Amino acid sequence: MTQIIDGKAISKKILYEIQLEIDKIVEKHEYKPGLAVVLLGEDPASQIYVKKKVETCEKIGFYSEAYFLSSETTQKELLLLIDELNSEPSIHGILVQLPLPKHLNEKEIISAISVEKDVDVFNPINQAKLLLSDKNCLKPCTPAGIMELLKRYEIPIEGQHVVIVGRSNIVGKPLSLMMLAENATVTICHSKTKNLGEITKQADILIAAVGKEHIIKADMVKENAVIIDVGTNRNSEGKLTGDVDYKGV
Repeated sequence: MTQIIDGKAISKKILYEIQLEIDKIVEKHEYKPGLAVVLLGEDPASQIYVKKKVETCEKIGFYSEAYFLSSETTQKELLLLIDELNSEPSIHGILVQLPLPKHLNEKEIISAISVEKDVDVFNPINQAKLLLSDKNCLKPCTPAGIMELLKRYEIPIEGQHVVIVGRSNIVGKPLSLMMLAENATVTICHSKTKNLGEITKQADILIAAVGKEHIIKADMVKENAVIIDVGTNRNSEGKLTGDVDYKGV
């Protein structure tokens, strides 16, 4: 019997739970958690993404600030803003939307964000903590969301063979570390992997996060496997599609 993992339903539940937590924080400490989001340039998709973050913050009771900067912003100007946000007591999390314009040094920008406020977990110190399975380290949002989905549906991770298709710094790599910390056996595949289907058919839990439309077909998945599709692609008709052939699988 096929069971659909309903991410939207879980999301609503989590947002409600966070809202209750924030109410307790405000009542006890008389301040709201604060998030600052910084976007450079005028990419429409990124602008929508940032605005949704701000709207969600307002909905659940966060304090938020959004900075829409010109694509011509210099390295010095951006670093100065990050330094100000690092020192601002009302801001507890900082998110600089990637990718950055090509004239900026992304590594330097990421490293400048305070370790305690680095909600994307891109700072090298936080990545090292993740590598060392530090239980107190921040968790990157997409991998954390995947882990939360599995746990809320009571899907066991320990001892399972987890195959991750995708090796990005945002999803594939950190997710592999988080799965290892839960005692899974992990295999990472990517766009250059040979005989991909032979490997994905071994997966008890299959995570597709490579960014290629319908790269995972029905004959690449074994019976009773758990599948999480992280892929976001636009097809020829402009419709949003995943990495998994949803209907076929």
